[in-house]
Amino acid sequence: MQTVIAFIIIFGALVFFHELGHLIFAKRAGIMCREFAIGFGPKVFSYKKSETTYTIRLLPLGGFVRMAGEDPEMVDLKPGYRIGLVLDNEETIQKIIINNKDRYPDIRVVEVEESDLEHKLFIRGYEDGEEELKTFSIGRDAVIIEDGVETQVAPWDRQFASKTLGQRAMAIFAGPLFNFILAFFIFLIVGLMQGVPVDEPVLGKLTEDGAAKEAGLQQGDEVLSVDGNEISTWEDIVAIIQKHPGDELVFTIDRDGATEEIAVTPKPQVIEDQEIGIIGAYNPVEKSPLKVVSNGFTQTYEWTKLIFVMLGKLITGQFSIDALSGPVGIYQSTDIVAKSGIYNLMNWGAILSINLGIMNLLPIPALDGGRLMFFLVEAVRGKPVDRHKEGMVHFIGFALLMVLMLVVTWNDIQRFFL
Repeated sequence: MQTVIAFIIIFGALVFFHELGHLIFAKRAGIMCREFAIGFGPKVFSYKKSETTYTIRLLPLGGFVRMAGEDPEMVDLKPGYRIGLVLDNEETIQKIIINNKDRYPDIRVVEVEESDLEHKLFIRGYEDGEEELKTFSIGRDAVIIEDGVETQVAPWDRQFASKTLGQRAMAIFAGPLFNFILAFFIFLIVGLMQGVPVDEPVLGKLTEDGAAKEAGLQQGDEVLSVDGNEISTWEDIVAIIQKHPGDELVFTIDRDGATEEIAVTPKPQVIEDQEIGIIGAYNPVEKSPLKVVSNGFTQTYEWTKLIFVMLGKLITGQFSIDALSGPVGIYQSTDIVAKSGIYNLMNWGAILSINLGIMNLLPIPALDGGRLMFFLVEAVRGKPVDRHKEGMVHFIGFALLMVLMLVVTWNDIQRFFL
């Protein structure tokens, strides 16, 4: 149960911040955001504030921000349609009733002759029982009601396609960007709570049942040499200890200005089929704000670089598709990490966030990177790619991604359960 909760919190946070990036920059550009969703499929929870509906959906496999203009906008009010209108005191349309008009007794029924729901915002037609052709202005926040569902009208200047190339690109790029920002802040919080490791030959916290404490070493001891080998960094200490499981080592230390020699026997431990020595001592840590911030940037950069290296090996065939993990594999890894402590779990969440950001930036149709590639083509051509052609490419890309997800998930099931 603990793993399930940890998985939901981590995955939910990654998706939430990714979509939050899209939402914030879309709204900054003046784009109407109809829905901010975590998950796919049927709605489990929904809450509407202003023009945006915030939802949690049944399948926790991602999320989305539905921006006005990304899908075909509104219904097409063709000549001859009979619709109901709700007007304000200035005769401006506030509601357009498409069907089930008998539920709205105070509406004015109009037979449409002409309409424009995006640019000029008007409906022209004949009211029931009258022969005069009338033109009604549509309010910018008017809603269309069809089958009882309200959808706000999106004037052209509130739609995604009306914005500049830079605004559109930033609204898409902001999702992956927020994943990197989230990772940085997680590393920052861990550093503030736990401290940042310092590569100095000084003993940090000692474990109660470790060989170091049993031999009489203390936190804060400065290690001068081990078995006659001069020590200058923490890594020097670790390297010698790991090479001597079960062998007695003489530590020459400086404690409060006095030099002492203490014999310590590293305990054997098997890691990845290799026996190494450990003494149950951690390296020293520092909690200065400057060091913590620097470590946050460094960790984010190093993990980003490592993931790109691994991607390169996958592309060049040094790794097979079997090395990839899907939701099942991530769940299993989360289970292992969760048992090793909250700090490791937080670091794991930061690594997953970086991974999500990078994956979404790949130039693959249906992902953010694929959409950014179309913006690049638009910048080169001087005009956008035909929306129907772009939509078809993204649809095919999404289908292939689903196939890949099934293959990876099946590999995970075989690896962990069969």
